[in-house]
Amino acid sequence: MTEHWNWRAASRCRTTDAEGLFVSGALQREAREFCRTCPVRTECLAHALDERIEFGVWGGMTERERRALLRSRADVRSWADLLSDARDAHYCGRASQGREPDVEDTGEYLAMSTELDAGMGVLHRSA
Repeated sequence: MTEHWNWRAASRCRTTDAEGLFVSGALQREAREFCRTCPVRTECLAHALDERIEFGVWGGMTERERRALLRSRADVRSWADLLSDARDAHYCGRASQGREPDVEDTGEYLAMSTELDAGMGVLHRSA
């Protein structure tokens, strides 16, 4: 039996008032910023996408952004697998450049993983 890591225990919002992540309109932009430094942002986003969570900011993405992403990639069966693979590929790319991934690389990966501009990042590649 394999151990399953509970990413929620490491979430930044676990230690604060998470109500600020369930706001509407322009306040969602502020909520997205809160997620930026969360160590489990990718896992949180994958959970929200896989479970089709409709409300709140999850993994640094607003409701509208997640809906758009789900529509544009209706072929994705597991966001957890896709985002995990994207992270691994990103880090392997860093290693092939002769250096270890660092905090800056993680920020670059997370920015790439949630990019919504057409044709950018792993999330918009055709399957």
